[in-house]
Amino acid sequence: MQPLTPHSEPMSRSTVENRPPADRPSLDPPAGLALRAAHPASAADIAAADSGSRSWQWGQPGPLRLGSEAHKKVVCAMFRETFNPYKPSIIDWPKLEPAAVTRLISLPIWDIAVQTEGKARLRMLTYAQSLVDPAWHDAIELNGWEEGRHKIVLANLVQAYGIPLAPEPAYLPPKHPEWAYLVTGFSECIDSFFAFGLFELAKRSAFFPAELVDTFEPVMQEECRHILLFANWVAWTRRTMDWWKRPWFELKVLAVWAFLGWERMGLARGMDAKPGNADDHMFTINGSKAVSDVDISIPDLMDLCLHENDRRFSGYDTRLVRPTTMPALVRFARRFMRSKKSTAARTPAGASA
Repeated sequence: MQPLTPHSEPMSRSTVENRPPADRPSLDPPAGLALRAAHPASAADIAAADSGSRSWQWGQPGPLRLGSEAHKKVVCAMFRETFNPYKPSIIDWPKLEPAAVTRLISLPIWDIAVQTEGKARLRMLTYAQSLVDPAWHDAIELNGWEEGRHKIVLANLVQAYGIPLAPEPAYLPPKHPEWAYLVTGFSECIDSFFAFGLFELAKRSAFFPAELVDTFEPVMQEECRHILLFANWVAWTRRTMDWWKRPWFELKVLAVWAFLGWERMGLARGMDAKPGNADDHMFTINGSKAVSDVDISIPDLMDLCLHENDRRFSGYDTRLVRPTTMPALVRFARRFMRSKKSTAARTPAGASA
């Protein structure tokens, strides 16, 4: 893939206001990017694009000062240049044995997964529309478009395997775009941390066919890119905002963490009578039994999540900020847990590559 650089010309407020609405779906990626057909592309081209989405280095040596103009340009260039024009847009769904289809249908995630991607897409596109800065606008708009692509992937999967879904709600643009973007970004930081481990557990245990697991690998790596972009946006925003705005921003961040903690710990269960909602939010915590037939202890699952989190970020320039809250909390909690090694946890990392 040829390096691509975000444009840097100024953008007026009128340009922002004249953008197309975020609730209008687009099949084409934004900012001049384009999808490429898997055929007649060679396997080498597709493999190179896949590798390029997992590994990126800034070409200049030396430190990268957080909050600087260089920091912003490097982050946005990383996100654009790691865009995968082939996957996960092109997926040939493998034919599954009846038992595998039954296990797939029984996963309690499909409704919440499809709806989460739909909400994330609209929230990110709405926030992008509110931004005057062209670099952040383009990066977050691309992030929103990729969330929409994930929703299409999931919709195609449930159709391919006959997975029943509840009717989708109407997706409405958020009234407070920055709050919605913060909720979505930090939520993805939490969910992706556990999803990385659960995905690897499913891969090692062979509970699902390897062909099916491999089809979702590019989606998982895109989530890694998404939270890398979000973590650096947070770091850049903190260092560039006026000092008198900083306390209010930090209060919003704390409120978001409180909201997400309340939701994921199930404390709101009695306030939300919709069937399955609380259990769906808890899937990333207790989902090991749904994706694997291996009895893995919580400490070993935490170790796997930490390992996979580090592995997925390892290909990107180390000067970029990584999400740190979930890894730090889990490492702290892990100090008080005894490990009971399971077969899946003992599997060497290289065995699943």
